[in-house]
Amino acid sequence: MVQVIDIIFVGKLIHTPSLGTLEIEDATVGVHQDETIRFAKSHHMLKNAEVHVLKPLQFFFPGFIDTHIHAPQYPNAGFGIDLPLLKWLEKYTFPIESSFRNLDRALEIYYRVVTRTLSYGTTFASYFSSLHTPASALLAELCFSLGQRAYIGKCNMNTLSPAHYCEKSCKSSVEATNVLVSFMSQLDPNRKFVSPIITPRFAPSCTKDLLKACGELAANHDLPIQTHISENLGEIALVRELFPDRKSYTDVYDHHSLLTPKTVLAHAVYLEDEEIETIYKRQSGISHCPTSNAVLASGMANIRKLLDAGIKVSLGTDVSGGYTPNMLVAIRQAALTSRSLASVLRDSRIALELPELLYLATQGGAEVLGRGHEVGSFEEGKAWDALVVDVSSETNTPVDIYERDTWENILSKWVFNGDDRNVAQVWVNGKLIAGTECKIEDTSLLNLNLASIYMNTLTSPEKKSLRLQEILESFTKTITLPVTQCVSDGKVHAEPWKHSVEREDTIEPKSFERKQFLRST
Repeated sequence: MVQVIDIIFVGKLIHTPSLGTLEIEDATVGVHQDETIRFAKSHHMLKNAEVHVLKPLQFFFPGFIDTHIHAPQYPNAGFGIDLPLLKWLEKYTFPIESSFRNLDRALEIYYRVVTRTLSYGTTFASYFSSLHTPASALLAELCFSLGQRAYIGKCNMNTLSPAHYCEKSCKSSVEATNVLVSFMSQLDPNRKFVSPIITPRFAPSCTKDLLKACGELAANHDLPIQTHISENLGEIALVRELFPDRKSYTDVYDHHSLLTPKTVLAHAVYLEDEEIETIYKRQSGISHCPTSNAVLASGMANIRKLLDAGIKVSLGTDVSGGYTPNMLVAIRQAALTSRSLASVLRDSRIALELPELLYLATQGGAEVLGRGHEVGSFEEGKAWDALVVDVSSETNTPVDIYERDTWENILSKWVFNGDDRNVAQVWVNGKLIAGTECKIEDTSLLNLNLASIYMNTLTSPEKKSLRLQEILESFTKTITLPVTQCVSDGKVHAEPWKHSVEREDTIEPKSFERKQFLRST
Protein backbone atom coordinates (compact mmCIF):
# COMPACT_ATOMS: atom_id res chain seq x y z
CA MET A 1 0.00 0.00 0.00
CA VAL A 2 0.99 3.60 -0.44
CA GLN A 3 3.01 5.48 2.13
CA VAL A 4 0.93 7.26 4.75
CA ILE A 5 0.71 11.01 4.10
CA ASP A 6 -1.29 13.80 5.70
CA ILE A 7 -4.30 14.78 3.61
CA ILE A 8 -7.07 17.35 3.92
CA PHE A 9 -10.29 16.23 2.27
CA VAL A 10 -12.71 18.94 1.14
CA GLY A 11 -16.27 18.22 0.03
CA LYS A 12 -19.69 16.95 0.95
CA LEU A 13 -19.57 14.56 3.91
CA ILE A 14 -22.43 12.20 4.79
CA HIS A 15 -22.57 9.77 7.71
CA THR A 16 -24.81 8.34 10.43
CA PRO A 17 -22.90 8.60 13.72
CA SER A 18 -25.89 7.30 15.72
CA LEU A 19 -29.03 5.33 14.98
CA GLY A 20 -31.53 7.49 13.10
CA THR A 21 -29.17 10.45 12.78
CA LEU A 22 -28.15 11.55 9.28
CA GLU A 23 -25.52 14.29 8.95
CA ILE A 24 -24.91 15.95 5.58
CA GLU A 25 -22.43 18.79 5.61
CA ASP A 26 -19.76 20.63 3.68
CA ALA A 27 -16.59 19.76 5.49
CA THR A 28 -12.83 19.82 5.58
CA VAL A 29 -11.52 16.68 7.22
CA GLY A 30 -7.86 16.02 7.90
CA VAL A 31 -6.19 12.65 8.13
CA HIS A 32 -2.99 12.61 10.18
CA GLN A 33 -1.22 9.24 10.47
CA ASP A 34 -4.59 7.57 9.65
CA GLU A 35 -6.53 9.46 12.35
CA THR A 36 -9.50 11.65 11.41
CA ILE A 37 -9.31 15.31 12.49
CA ARG A 38 -12.30 17.60 12.04
CA PHE A 39 -11.80 21.35 11.44
CA ALA A 40 -8.75 20.37 9.47
CA LYS A 41 -7.86 23.73 7.94
CA SER A 42 -6.83 25.19 11.28
CA HIS A 43 -4.96 22.20 12.67
CA HIS A 44 -1.22 22.72 13.10
CA MET A 45 -0.31 19.09 12.33
CA LEU A 46 -1.77 19.40 8.84
CA LYS A 47 0.06 22.49 7.68
CA ASN A 48 1.94 20.48 5.03
CA ALA A 49 -0.94 18.20 4.09
CA GLU A 50 -2.06 17.51 0.56
CA VAL A 51 -5.53 18.83 -0.28
CA HIS A 52 -8.04 16.49 -1.91
CA VAL A 53 -11.10 18.36 -3.25
CA LEU A 54 -14.15 16.44 -4.39
CA LYS A 55 -16.02 17.09 -7.63
CA PRO A 56 -19.53 18.61 -7.46
CA LEU A 57 -21.45 15.29 -7.52
CA GLN A 58 -19.06 13.37 -5.31
CA PHE A 59 -19.40 12.86 -1.57
CA PHE A 60 -17.65 11.08 1.30
CA PHE A 61 -19.39 8.17 2.98
CA PRO A 62 -18.05 5.71 5.60
CA GLY A 63 -16.83 2.36 4.32
CA PHE A 64 -19.39 -0.42 4.49
CA ILE A 65 -19.02 -3.06 7.21
CA ASP A 66 -20.28 -6.52 6.25
CA THR A 67 -20.70 -8.47 9.48
CA HIS A 68 -21.58 -11.84 7.92
CA ILE A 69 -20.17 -13.27 4.68
CA HIS A 70 -19.02 -16.79 3.74
CA ALA A 71 -15.93 -16.26 1.61
CA PRO A 72 -15.61 -19.84 0.24
CA GLN A 73 -19.23 -19.80 -0.93
CA TYR A 74 -18.61 -16.91 -3.33
CA PRO A 75 -18.56 -19.11 -6.49
CA ASN A 76 -22.15 -20.10 -5.66
CA ALA A 77 -23.43 -16.52 -5.40
CA GLY A 78 -26.39 -16.10 -7.71
CA PHE A 79 -27.82 -19.60 -7.79
CA GLY A 80 -29.30 -22.20 -5.46
CA ILE A 81 -32.66 -20.67 -4.53
CA ASP A 82 -34.50 -23.96 -4.87
CA LEU A 83 -33.97 -25.35 -1.37
CA PRO A 84 -34.43 -24.38 2.30
CA LEU A 85 -31.40 -23.91 4.52
CA LEU A 86 -30.50 -27.42 5.65
CA LYS A 87 -30.94 -29.08 2.26
CA TRP A 88 -29.21 -26.10 0.65
CA LEU A 89 -26.18 -26.68 2.87
CA GLU A 90 -25.95 -30.31 1.80
CA LYS A 91 -26.44 -29.74 -1.94
CA TYR A 92 -24.53 -26.52 -2.55
CA THR A 93 -22.50 -25.32 0.42
CA PHE A 94 -20.60 -28.28 1.84
CA PRO A 95 -19.33 -29.42 -1.60
CA ILE A 96 -17.88 -26.01 -2.49
CA GLU A 97 -16.36 -25.42 0.95
CA SER A 98 -14.75 -28.86 1.07
CA SER A 99 -12.79 -28.02 -2.10
CA PHE A 100 -10.75 -25.45 -0.18
CA ARG A 101 -8.30 -28.12 0.85
CA ASN A 102 -6.70 -27.11 -2.46
CA LEU A 103 -4.79 -23.86 -1.92
CA ASP A 104 -4.70 -22.99 -5.61
CA ARG A 105 -8.47 -22.95 -5.64
CA ALA A 106 -8.59 -21.03 -2.36
CA LEU A 107 -6.18 -18.40 -3.69
CA GLU A 108 -8.17 -17.82 -6.86
CA ILE A 109 -11.54 -17.52 -5.13
CA TYR A 110 -10.41 -15.57 -2.09
CA TYR A 111 -8.59 -13.03 -4.22
CA ARG A 112 -11.81 -12.46 -6.14
CA VAL A 113 -13.85 -12.20 -2.95
CA VAL A 114 -11.64 -9.55 -1.37
CA THR A 115 -11.22 -7.46 -4.51
CA ARG A 116 -14.93 -7.69 -5.33
CA THR A 117 -16.07 -6.64 -1.87
CA LEU A 118 -13.59 -3.76 -1.93
CA SER A 119 -14.95 -2.64 -5.30
CA TYR A 120 -18.40 -2.40 -3.71
CA GLY A 121 -17.00 -0.32 -0.85
CA THR A 122 -16.71 -2.92 1.92
CA THR A 123 -13.79 -1.76 4.03
CA PHE A 124 -14.38 -4.23 6.89
CA ALA A 125 -15.75 -7.77 6.60
CA SER A 126 -16.34 -10.60 9.04
CA TYR A 127 -15.61 -13.72 7.01
CA PHE A 128 -16.54 -17.32 7.62
CA SER A 129 -13.84 -19.39 5.96
CA SER A 130 -13.96 -23.16 5.43
CA LEU A 131 -12.73 -25.58 8.10
CA HIS A 132 -9.26 -25.64 6.49
CA THR A 133 -6.60 -23.73 8.42
CA PRO A 134 -4.17 -23.13 5.50
CA ALA A 135 -6.91 -21.65 3.31
CA SER A 136 -8.13 -19.50 6.20
CA ALA A 137 -4.61 -18.18 6.71
CA LEU A 138 -4.42 -17.45 3.00
CA LEU A 139 -7.59 -15.36 3.24
CA ALA A 140 -6.13 -13.47 6.20
CA GLU A 141 -2.94 -12.69 4.29
CA LEU A 142 -4.90 -11.53 1.26
CA CYS A 143 -7.02 -9.15 3.33
CA PHE A 144 -3.94 -7.84 5.10
CA SER A 145 -2.02 -7.36 1.85
CA LEU A 146 -4.87 -5.77 -0.06
CA GLY A 147 -5.75 -3.48 2.83
CA GLN A 148 -9.21 -4.66 3.86
CA ARG A 149 -10.01 -4.89 7.55
CA ALA A 150 -11.28 -8.38 8.30
CA TYR A 151 -12.21 -10.91 10.91
CA ILE A 152 -11.30 -14.39 9.65
CA GLY A 153 -12.94 -17.45 11.16
CA LYS A 154 -12.01 -21.05 10.46
CA CYS A 155 -15.24 -23.03 10.82
CA ASN A 156 -15.41 -25.35 13.81
CA MET A 157 -17.61 -28.34 12.90
CA ASN A 158 -17.12 -31.89 14.14
CA THR A 159 -20.56 -33.47 13.79
CA LEU A 160 -23.65 -33.67 11.62
CA SER A 161 -21.67 -32.79 8.51
CA PRO A 162 -20.70 -34.80 5.43
CA ALA A 163 -18.02 -37.45 6.02
CA HIS A 164 -15.62 -35.71 3.67
CA TYR A 165 -16.13 -32.32 5.30
CA CYS A 166 -16.08 -32.80 9.05
CA GLU A 167 -13.39 -32.43 11.67
CA LYS A 168 -12.37 -35.63 13.38
CA SER A 169 -12.81 -34.46 16.95
CA CYS A 170 -13.10 -31.53 19.31
CA LYS A 171 -9.37 -31.74 19.96
CA SER A 172 -8.42 -31.55 16.28
CA SER A 173 -10.76 -28.61 15.74
CA VAL A 174 -9.24 -26.69 18.64
CA GLU A 175 -5.69 -27.49 17.50
CA ALA A 176 -6.40 -26.26 13.99
CA THR A 177 -7.99 -23.08 15.32
CA ASN A 178 -4.99 -22.40 17.54
CA VAL A 179 -2.75 -22.68 14.49
CA LEU A 180 -4.77 -19.99 12.70
CA VAL A 181 -4.73 -17.76 15.78
CA SER A 182 -0.95 -18.16 15.99
CA PHE A 183 -0.47 -17.36 12.31
CA MET A 184 -2.68 -14.27 12.38
CA SER A 185 -1.05 -13.07 15.59
CA GLN A 186 2.24 -13.01 13.72
CA LEU A 187 0.68 -11.43 10.64
CA ASP A 188 -0.95 -8.56 12.56
CA PRO A 189 0.05 -8.66 16.25
CA ASN A 190 -2.15 -5.70 17.20
CA ARG A 191 -5.18 -7.02 15.26
CA LYS A 192 -5.56 -3.57 13.74
CA PHE A 193 -6.44 -4.88 10.28
CA VAL A 194 -7.04 -8.62 10.54
CA SER A 195 -8.10 -10.62 13.56
CA PRO A 196 -9.08 -14.23 14.12
CA ILE A 197 -12.67 -14.78 15.15
CA ILE A 198 -13.82 -17.98 16.83
CA THR A 199 -16.38 -19.58 14.53
CA PRO A 200 -18.51 -22.51 15.68
CA ARG A 201 -20.46 -22.90 12.43
CA PHE A 202 -23.77 -23.32 14.22
CA ALA A 203 -24.89 -25.37 17.18
CA PRO A 204 -25.94 -28.47 15.18
CA SER A 205 -22.49 -28.87 13.64
CA CYS A 206 -20.67 -28.83 16.99
CA THR A 207 -20.62 -31.32 19.83
CA LYS A 208 -21.14 -29.96 23.32
CA ASP A 209 -17.46 -30.24 24.14
CA LEU A 210 -16.55 -28.28 21.01
CA LEU A 211 -19.02 -25.52 21.83
CA LYS A 212 -17.49 -25.28 25.29
CA ALA A 213 -13.97 -25.30 23.84
CA CYS A 214 -14.87 -22.47 21.44
CA GLY A 215 -16.04 -20.36 24.36
CA GLU A 216 -12.78 -21.07 26.17
CA LEU A 217 -10.71 -20.25 23.07
CA ALA A 218 -12.41 -16.89 22.74
CA ALA A 219 -11.87 -16.09 26.41
CA ASN A 220 -8.25 -17.24 26.50
CA HIS A 221 -7.26 -15.25 23.42
CA ASP A 222 -9.66 -12.32 23.96
CA LEU A 223 -11.25 -12.94 20.56
CA PRO A 224 -14.63 -12.18 19.00
CA ILE A 225 -17.08 -14.97 18.16
CA GLN A 226 -19.38 -15.47 15.19
CA THR A 227 -22.05 -18.08 14.52
CA HIS A 228 -25.63 -18.54 13.29
CA ILE A 229 -28.83 -18.45 15.29
CA SER A 230 -32.54 -19.01 14.61
CA GLU A 231 -32.30 -18.66 10.86
CA ASN A 232 -34.77 -21.35 9.86
CA LEU A 233 -37.59 -23.24 11.58
CA GLY A 234 -36.13 -26.61 10.63
CA GLU A 235 -32.79 -25.57 12.10
CA ILE A 236 -34.46 -24.52 15.35
CA ALA A 237 -36.25 -27.87 15.55
CA LEU A 238 -32.93 -29.64 15.04
CA VAL A 239 -31.30 -27.65 17.86
CA ARG A 240 -34.18 -28.56 20.13
CA GLU A 241 -33.67 -32.23 19.29
CA LEU A 242 -29.90 -32.15 19.77
CA PHE A 243 -29.91 -30.09 22.98
CA PRO A 244 -33.07 -31.14 24.86
CA ASP A 245 -31.63 -29.97 28.17
CA ARG A 246 -31.41 -26.34 27.03
CA LYS A 247 -34.32 -23.90 27.04
CA SER A 248 -33.66 -22.37 23.61
CA TYR A 249 -31.19 -21.92 20.77
CA THR A 250 -29.84 -18.86 22.56
CA ASP A 251 -29.51 -20.81 25.78
CA VAL A 252 -27.31 -23.38 24.01
CA TYR A 253 -24.79 -20.66 23.22
CA ASP A 254 -25.15 -18.94 26.57
CA HIS A 255 -24.61 -22.20 28.45
CA HIS A 256 -21.32 -22.71 26.60
CA SER A 257 -20.07 -19.13 27.24
CA LEU A 258 -20.44 -18.11 23.60
CA LEU A 259 -22.50 -14.97 24.20
CA THR A 260 -20.14 -12.07 24.87
CA PRO A 261 -19.99 -8.38 23.95
CA LYS A 262 -17.85 -9.52 21.00
CA THR A 263 -20.29 -12.13 19.68
CA VAL A 264 -21.93 -11.77 16.25
CA LEU A 265 -25.12 -13.78 15.83
CA ALA A 266 -26.26 -14.04 12.21
CA HIS A 267 -29.95 -13.99 11.21
CA ALA A 268 -31.96 -14.13 14.49
CA VAL A 269 -35.24 -14.41 12.60
CA TYR A 270 -37.23 -16.32 15.21
CA LEU A 271 -35.94 -15.20 18.60
CA GLU A 272 -38.32 -15.48 21.54
CA ASP A 273 -38.63 -12.62 24.04
CA GLU A 274 -36.55 -14.47 26.64
CA GLU A 275 -33.79 -15.02 24.07
CA ILE A 276 -33.78 -11.34 23.16
CA GLU A 277 -33.43 -10.44 26.83
CA THR A 278 -30.49 -12.82 27.23
CA ILE A 279 -28.71 -11.45 24.17
CA TYR A 280 -29.21 -7.92 25.47
CA LYS A 281 -27.81 -8.83 28.89
CA ARG A 282 -24.74 -10.41 27.29
CA GLN A 283 -24.34 -7.35 25.01
CA SER A 284 -23.99 -9.58 21.96
CA GLY A 285 -24.82 -8.29 18.49
CA ILE A 286 -27.01 -9.39 15.58
CA SER A 287 -26.06 -9.49 11.90
CA HIS A 288 -29.27 -9.01 9.94
CA CYS A 289 -29.05 -10.87 6.61
CA PRO A 290 -32.28 -9.98 4.79
CA THR A 291 -31.17 -11.03 1.31
CA SER A 292 -30.38 -14.62 2.19
CA ASN A 293 -33.40 -14.80 4.47
CA ALA A 294 -35.53 -13.98 1.43
CA VAL A 295 -33.63 -16.20 -1.03
CA LEU A 296 -33.78 -19.27 1.21
CA ALA A 297 -37.34 -18.45 2.34
CA SER A 298 -36.17 -18.48 5.96
CA GLY A 299 -38.39 -15.66 7.18
CA MET A 300 -38.39 -11.95 8.02
CA ALA A 301 -36.54 -10.71 11.09
CA ASN A 302 -38.22 -7.93 13.08
CA ILE A 303 -35.26 -5.57 13.41
CA ARG A 304 -37.33 -2.84 15.03
CA LYS A 305 -38.11 -5.19 17.91
CA LEU A 306 -34.41 -5.94 18.38
CA LEU A 307 -33.47 -2.25 18.26
CA ASP A 308 -36.23 -1.36 20.71
CA ALA A 309 -34.79 -3.99 23.06
CA GLY A 310 -31.42 -2.22 22.95
CA ILE A 311 -29.60 -4.91 20.97
CA LYS A 312 -26.76 -3.98 18.63
CA VAL A 313 -27.76 -4.72 15.02
CA SER A 314 -25.75 -4.65 11.79
CA LEU A 315 -26.07 -5.88 8.20
CA GLY A 316 -24.54 -8.89 6.46
CA THR A 317 -24.63 -9.95 2.83
CA ASP A 318 -24.42 -13.64 3.82
CA VAL A 319 -22.96 -14.76 0.51
CA SER A 320 -23.88 -17.21 -0.95
CA GLY A 321 -27.28 -17.45 0.69
CA GLY A 322 -27.29 -13.80 -0.30
CA TYR A 323 -26.73 -13.57 -4.03
CA THR A 324 -24.26 -10.67 -3.99
CA PRO A 325 -21.58 -9.18 -1.71
CA ASN A 326 -22.88 -5.70 -2.55
CA MET A 327 -23.86 -4.03 0.73
CA LEU A 328 -26.20 -1.66 -1.11
CA VAL A 329 -28.33 -4.69 -1.99
CA ALA A 330 -28.38 -5.71 1.69
CA ILE A 331 -29.60 -2.22 2.59
CA ARG A 332 -32.33 -2.34 -0.04
CA GLN A 333 -33.50 -5.78 1.03
CA ALA A 334 -33.51 -4.68 4.69
CA ALA A 335 -35.76 -1.78 3.70
CA LEU A 336 -38.14 -4.04 1.77
CA THR A 337 -38.21 -6.68 4.50
CA SER A 338 -39.05 -4.15 7.19
CA ARG A 339 -41.82 -2.64 5.08
CA SER A 340 -43.28 -6.02 4.21
CA LEU A 341 -43.25 -7.04 7.85
CA ALA A 342 -44.82 -3.72 8.84
CA SER A 343 -47.66 -4.46 6.44
CA VAL A 344 -48.11 -8.06 7.62
CA LEU A 345 -48.11 -7.08 11.30
CA ARG A 346 -49.98 -3.81 10.66
CA ASP A 347 -47.41 -1.79 12.55
CA SER A 348 -45.84 1.07 10.60
CA ARG A 349 -43.09 1.52 13.22
CA ILE A 350 -41.43 -1.68 12.03
CA ALA A 351 -40.42 -0.03 8.75
CA LEU A 352 -36.79 1.11 8.83
CA GLU A 353 -35.94 4.57 7.53
CA LEU A 354 -32.94 5.39 5.35
CA PRO A 355 -30.75 6.88 8.12
CA GLU A 356 -31.34 3.75 10.20
CA LEU A 357 -30.48 1.46 7.30
CA LEU A 358 -27.27 3.34 6.57
CA TYR A 359 -26.35 3.18 10.26
CA LEU A 360 -26.74 -0.61 10.27
CA ALA A 361 -24.36 -0.85 7.29
CA THR A 362 -21.66 1.37 8.84
CA GLN A 363 -21.56 2.44 12.49
CA GLY A 364 -23.92 -0.34 13.51
CA GLY A 365 -21.56 -2.88 11.98
CA ALA A 366 -18.61 -1.33 13.80
CA GLU A 367 -20.48 -1.58 17.11
CA VAL A 368 -21.40 -5.23 16.54
CA LEU A 369 -17.77 -6.08 15.72
CA GLY A 370 -16.54 -4.26 18.80
CA ARG A 371 -14.79 -1.54 16.80
CA GLY A 372 -17.27 1.31 17.10
CA HIS A 373 -14.67 3.59 18.66
CA GLU A 374 -12.34 3.12 15.68
CA VAL A 375 -14.41 3.06 12.48
CA GLY A 376 -17.97 3.39 11.17
CA SER A 377 -18.36 7.18 10.97
CA PHE A 378 -16.34 10.36 10.56
CA GLU A 379 -16.13 11.32 14.21
CA GLU A 380 -12.86 12.86 15.28
CA GLY A 381 -10.17 10.37 16.24
CA LYS A 382 -11.49 7.53 14.12
CA ALA A 383 -9.53 5.93 11.29
CA TRP A 384 -10.21 7.25 7.81
CA ASP A 385 -12.17 4.32 6.33
CA ALA A 386 -14.12 6.12 3.66
CA LEU A 387 -15.68 5.95 0.24
CA VAL A 388 -15.74 8.68 -2.37
CA VAL A 389 -19.11 8.16 -4.05
CA ASP A 390 -19.52 9.67 -7.52
CA VAL A 391 -23.01 10.02 -9.03
CA SER A 392 -22.02 12.23 -11.95
CA SER A 393 -22.91 11.21 -15.49
CA GLU A 394 -19.20 10.78 -16.27
CA THR A 395 -19.21 7.46 -14.41
CA ASN A 396 -21.83 5.87 -16.69
CA THR A 397 -23.82 5.73 -13.50
CA PRO A 398 -27.24 4.09 -13.17
CA VAL A 399 -28.17 7.03 -10.92
CA ASP A 400 -29.91 9.90 -12.70
CA ILE A 401 -29.56 13.26 -10.96
CA TYR A 402 -31.70 16.30 -11.72
CA GLU A 403 -31.22 19.96 -10.92
CA ARG A 404 -33.89 20.05 -8.23
CA ASP A 405 -32.62 16.99 -6.37
CA THR A 406 -31.57 17.73 -2.80
CA TRP A 407 -28.63 15.90 -1.22
CA GLU A 408 -31.13 13.75 0.66
CA ASN A 409 -32.62 12.77 -2.70
CA ILE A 410 -29.20 12.11 -4.20
CA LEU A 411 -28.23 9.91 -1.26
CA SER A 412 -31.43 7.87 -1.55
CA LYS A 413 -31.01 7.49 -5.32
CA TRP A 414 -27.49 6.17 -4.83
CA VAL A 415 -28.61 3.68 -2.20
CA PHE A 416 -31.46 2.28 -4.29
CA ASN A 417 -29.99 2.61 -7.79
CA GLY A 418 -26.21 2.72 -7.44
CA ASP A 419 -23.53 0.07 -7.86
CA ASP A 420 -19.76 -0.29 -7.97
CA ARG A 421 -19.49 2.23 -10.84
CA ASN A 422 -20.27 4.91 -8.26
CA VAL A 423 -17.45 3.88 -5.89
CA ALA A 424 -14.69 6.16 -7.11
CA GLN A 425 -12.29 5.69 -4.20
CA VAL A 426 -12.00 3.30 -1.26
CA TRP A 427 -9.82 4.45 1.64
CA VAL A 428 -8.83 2.28 4.59
CA ASN A 429 -6.75 3.70 7.42
CA GLY A 430 -5.93 6.78 5.39
CA LYS A 431 -4.72 4.82 2.35
CA LEU A 432 -6.31 4.63 -1.08
CA ILE A 433 -6.72 0.94 -1.90
CA ALA A 434 -9.56 0.52 -4.43
CA GLY A 435 -12.25 2.23 -6.50
CA THR A 436 -12.74 3.24 -10.12
CA GLU A 437 -10.31 6.16 -9.72
CA CYS A 438 -7.66 4.01 -8.05
CA LYS A 439 -4.91 2.98 -10.42
CA ILE A 440 -2.55 0.04 -9.93
CA GLU A 441 0.34 2.37 -9.25
CA ASP A 442 -1.66 4.10 -6.51
CA THR A 443 -1.69 1.03 -4.32
CA SER A 444 1.43 -0.82 -5.47
CA LEU A 445 -0.72 -3.91 -6.03
CA LEU A 446 1.93 -5.36 -8.29
CA ASN A 447 4.27 -5.65 -5.32
CA LEU A 448 1.85 -7.54 -3.11
CA ASN A 449 2.84 -11.14 -2.56
CA LEU A 450 -0.44 -12.90 -3.10
CA ALA A 451 -2.13 -10.44 -5.42
CA SER A 452 0.70 -10.59 -7.91
CA ILE A 453 0.85 -14.37 -7.62
CA TYR A 454 -2.76 -14.67 -8.65
CA MET A 455 -2.40 -12.35 -11.66
CA ASN A 456 -1.33 -15.05 -14.10
CA THR A 457 -0.32 -12.54 -16.73
CA LEU A 458 2.32 -11.15 -14.40
CA THR A 459 3.89 -14.24 -12.93
CA SER A 460 4.62 -17.85 -13.73
CA PRO A 461 2.94 -21.01 -12.39
CA GLU A 462 6.31 -22.02 -10.93
CA LYS A 463 6.53 -18.86 -8.85
CA LYS A 464 2.94 -19.34 -7.71
CA SER A 465 3.75 -22.90 -6.68
CA LEU A 466 6.80 -21.83 -4.71
CA ARG A 467 4.84 -19.19 -2.81
CA LEU A 468 2.16 -21.69 -1.84
CA GLN A 469 4.87 -24.05 -0.61
CA GLU A 470 6.22 -21.23 1.56
CA ILE A 471 2.77 -20.74 3.10
CA LEU A 472 2.48 -24.42 3.90
CA GLU A 473 6.00 -24.58 5.29
CA SER A 474 5.24 -21.67 7.61
CA PHE A 475 2.69 -23.87 9.37
CA THR A 476 5.09 -26.75 9.86
CA LYS A 477 7.39 -24.39 11.75
CA THR A 478 4.70 -23.39 14.25
CA ILE A 479 3.19 -26.80 14.98
CA THR A 480 4.21 -30.42 15.10
CA LEU A 481 1.07 -31.66 13.40
CA PRO A 482 1.65 -33.18 9.96
CA VAL A 483 0.92 -31.33 6.73
CA THR A 484 1.00 -33.22 3.45
CA GLN A 485 1.45 -31.72 0.01
CA CYS A 486 2.53 -32.62 -3.48
CA VAL A 487 3.51 -30.57 -6.49
CA SER A 488 2.56 -31.39 -10.05
CA ASP A 489 2.10 -29.35 -13.20
CA GLY A 490 3.49 -26.31 -11.45
CA LYS A 491 0.77 -26.30 -8.79
CA VAL A 492 0.66 -27.21 -5.13
CA HIS A 493 -2.13 -29.60 -4.22
CA ALA A 494 -2.65 -29.48 -0.48
CA GLU A 495 -4.17 -32.52 1.10
CA PRO A 496 -6.55 -32.15 4.07
CA TRP A 497 -5.02 -31.57 7.48
CA LYS A 498 -4.60 -35.06 8.88
CA HIS A 499 -5.64 -33.90 12.32
CA SER A 500 -8.68 -32.04 11.01
CA VAL A 501 -10.20 -33.87 8.09
CA GLU A 502 -9.78 -37.56 7.50
CA ARG A 503 -10.37 -39.37 4.24
CA GLU A 504 -14.01 -40.26 3.81
CA ASP A 505 -13.34 -43.96 4.04
CA THR A 506 -11.56 -43.62 7.40
CA ILE A 507 -14.10 -41.51 9.26
CA GLU A 508 -16.22 -43.27 11.80
CA PRO A 509 -19.89 -43.01 10.84
CA LYS A 510 -22.03 -40.61 12.81
CA SER A 511 -25.47 -41.51 14.11
CA PHE A 512 -27.58 -42.64 11.16
CA GLU A 513 -30.60 -40.68 12.39
CA ARG A 514 -28.62 -37.44 12.59
CA LYS A 515 -26.97 -37.98 9.22
CA GLN A 516 -30.36 -38.47 7.63
CA PHE A 517 -31.84 -35.33 9.18
CA LEU A 518 -30.29 -33.03 6.59
CA ARG A 519 -31.82 -35.15 3.86
CA SER A 520 -35.29 -35.26 5.33
CA THR A 521 -35.75 -31.76 6.70
